[in-house]
Amino acid sequence: LHRIKASGLKLQLCTNETQATRENFVRKLRAMGFDVSVAEVTAPAPAACRLLKERGLRPHLLVHDDLIPEFAEIDKTNPNCVVLGDAAENFTYANLNKAFQLLIGMEKPVLISLGKGRYYKETDGLKLDVGAYMKALEYACDIQAEVVGKPAKRFFESALAELGVPPEQAIMIGDDIVSDVGGAQQCGLRALQVRTGKYRPSDENHPEVKPDAYVNNLAEAVDIILQQL
Repeated sequence: LHRIKASGLKLQLCTNETQATRENFVRKLRAMGFDVSVAEVTAPAPAACRLLKERGLRPHLLVHDDLIPEFAEIDKTNPNCVVLGDAAENFTYANLNKAFQLLIGMEKPVLISLGKGRYYKETDGLKLDVGAYMKALEYACDIQAEVVGKPAKRFFESALAELGVPPEQAIMIGDDIVSDVGGAQQCGLRALQVRTGKYRPSDENHPEVKPDAYVNNLAEAVDIILQQL
């Protein structure tokens, strides 16, 4: 990251993190030694808040407790939509059923999902992500969710707007073949997949998404990019 910044290139961290506010996310990264600011992070919750305000929507939140402060300025009385995030332990039957009951009782149900990842990786292994629960509610209510995190085009457009560059001048580096690579490419960016994190060898045989290149790690990706300047 220091090398990218020192080169004069603009940098934006695109995360589907929905278990913490951007402030806490950045605080964690800074504690690990990463020099990043909140302004350099594009995340789903702020994008969802903008959408809610634009459309006058009042959400019922099924999200992680630590994410709730991101919605502090949003009217949540008499909900007319459901916002779904990576709620982790809050993904109980009772909570999912409550979201289902609200949606099925709406004349025009609106389900907004802060991503549609299938799984992610933590130190103790792979974890089910929000996409699995999103699909359950879609199936039960016969609706289609609006996704505001990766791989949604709106998400990448938001990151590009923060950077102030057109898609053809940006490169996405990520470990998720669908959400990172596929989402970025659909928005007109080039995309590199790192063979770290949640990467699995089977990703290289994906029937639809083909990265512009594979790299072994972030450092190698930076080498390639800087060599082309």
